[in-house]
Amino acid sequence: MPDQGSAALPRRPKSCDSGYVGTVTRPDRWNQPPSPAPPGRNEDPPNGLRPDPWILAAAVLAPIATAALLTPWRSRLDTADNALFLVVVIVAVASTGRRAAAVVAALVSALSFDYFLTRPYYSFRISRHQDLITEILLLVLGLAVGQLAARGRRHRTAAQQGRQQVALLHSVTELAATGQDPELVIATAVDELRDLLYLRDCRFSTHLAGGVAARVTPSGQVKVGDELWSTGDLGLPTRSIDLPVRSGGWLLGHFLLTPTPGQQIPEERLLVAVAIADQVGTALAADEGPGRLTGTGSVPGPVPEDTAP
Repeated sequence: MPDQGSAALPRRPKSCDSGYVGTVTRPDRWNQPPSPAPPGRNEDPPNGLRPDPWILAAAVLAPIATAALLTPWRSRLDTADNALFLVVVIVAVASTGRRAAAVVAALVSALSFDYFLTRPYYSFRISRHQDLITEILLLVLGLAVGQLAARGRRHRTAAQQGRQQVALLHSVTELAATGQDPELVIATAVDELRDLLYLRDCRFSTHLAGGVAARVTPSGQVKVGDELWSTGDLGLPTRSIDLPVRSGGWLLGHFLLTPTPGQQIPEERLLVAVAIADQVGTALAADEGPGRLTGTGSVPGPVPEDTAP
């Protein structure tokens, strides 16, 4: 049985052919050297908990401005009423979903409430026990709202990413299901894998080049040698990674992935990547015909998946 390095795609016989006439490695299109990703692609995914500068500035300035605007009416309004205005500011900042900004807004609101709206004014001392309780409640409420807003943003981000992953998989599945040219399916899969895994580069090859020590397993895990690699914590290994292309228990090719160092990749994204590669395998198998997967004829067939190194 040949190894992966010798596995190549036999050309499907045409009507005028008599049996297999050779192998087609398609070096000009499929076995190309790595090329950089297009500019602007593969940006790091946005961190929902990291505040933008303008949000952080609003978290600092908005409570101070609100408390300062309330100073003409502070003697006519109850301190609890003044605190409610600051609660509105905290909720507005927390609605951005940035926990850090919400915490800053809560702290600045408590200090602004103390400085502008409690006696003695323009001092961080508090003369009344009730005002102290109100300030503590204001701070606790702000921190709680910030935590809830950040959690809600994480859930919305996860749902949005899930929809994007389904869309990426669907685009490749639709091409394979409608019998499009395998080269189109491969080119689409390369683009989708780059976006899905935040790769610096991705290319398809019918054989596995030497020096590739890491592999994506069918279960969506990454193995370096015989050891599992925690992509959720460490990201993909900073080397070329093999994503096998399979169909019917046969190994038909490889996507060679060049990751972005340190970019964390959840396991569910790797599972989607495996599904994309399997759809490419389905397209290749359909293009080559039934004899492609039986290894019949005078040339070697594909490598059985369970015997691949």
